[in-house]
Amino acid sequence: MTGNIRPETMERITTPALAQAFIDEQVHELRSQIGDSRVLLALSGGVDSAVVAALLIKAVGQQLVCVHVNHGLLRKGEPEQVIEVFRQKMNANLIYVDAVDRFLDKLSGVADPEQKRKIIGAEFIRVFEEEARKLDGIAFLGQGTIYPDILESDGVKAHHNVGGLPEDLQFRLVEPLKLLFKDEVRVVGKALGLPDSMVYRQPFPGPGLGVRCLGAITRDRLECVRESDAILREEFSKNGLEGKVWQYFTVVPDFRSVGVKDGKRTFAYPVILRAVNTTDAMTATVEDVPFSLLQHITERITSEVEGVNRVLFDLTPKPCATIEWE
Repeated sequence: MTGNIRPETMERITTPALAQAFIDEQVHELRSQIGDSRVLLALSGGVDSAVVAALLIKAVGQQLVCVHVNHGLLRKGEPEQVIEVFRQKMNANLIYVDAVDRFLDKLSGVADPEQKRKIIGAEFIRVFEEEARKLDGIAFLGQGTIYPDILESDGVKAHHNVGGLPEDLQFRLVEPLKLLFKDEVRVVGKALGLPDSMVYRQPFPGPGLGVRCLGAITRDRLECVRESDAILREEFSKNGLEGKVWQYFTVVPDFRSVGVKDGKRTFAYPVILRAVNTTDAMTATVEDVPFSLLQHITERITSEVEGVNRVLFDLTPKPCATIEWE
């Protein structure tokens, strides 16, 4: 497959057999394209980068160098999952970078959402560039570009944050998924043996939890977001809502309110629950979550998450709200 225009005759990948045929074709093309060179990939753990990584591992093995940057804004357990799946199970050549303090120090006191996004994106590029310069023989840069990215942006996939690497690195791009839609990427991921929790991971913003910890990010509120989000995801999974609801997450705003715990007054944060369904992300409806489940989630969050004394449920569709809060 060449060029950025998907042929009208290209069959949609909807079955394991079609996915395997695609994989076989891409393995052949990747080996021909890459030869004996090495490939660098920013592996976030999202479905696109994970599928590209698995495909490149199958094609060129240890010639692929994956870099997973933990910026402290990932969901609970995600860095550990990336290491477990790719280093332990797939024997990937994986570099893990703990940059939590570096990112959070840069974000300290920054409340404007767009400024937060710019800082996170720019710092990611710097960290990735530093790791790239430590390596020899890298000729290619793998990217999880998919077909909608080409249609919408006519360029490098922005949320992978590697489009701003300095020109002197002179990497050539490897984009094996560039003609696939998201649902096809998931079918390919399943055929490559990736776990469902990675293949069917719900949409996650590029700045991660940085835009769900509203206003200036603090470590205590960031942990409130991470822990409450983990409880919400666990309860939705237990109660049959995983896969039924398009996107669900928690938000912690930058204010506190009075409450009572163990007979004593508290001054703590609220957690806001968001659960929406959509087909195109242009409009969204709110999931009708059973009230008894909301009560149970509230009880868990207020008892298990430090620094929280209220749980709220966002009932607003898009429009007039957006899906994310920032």
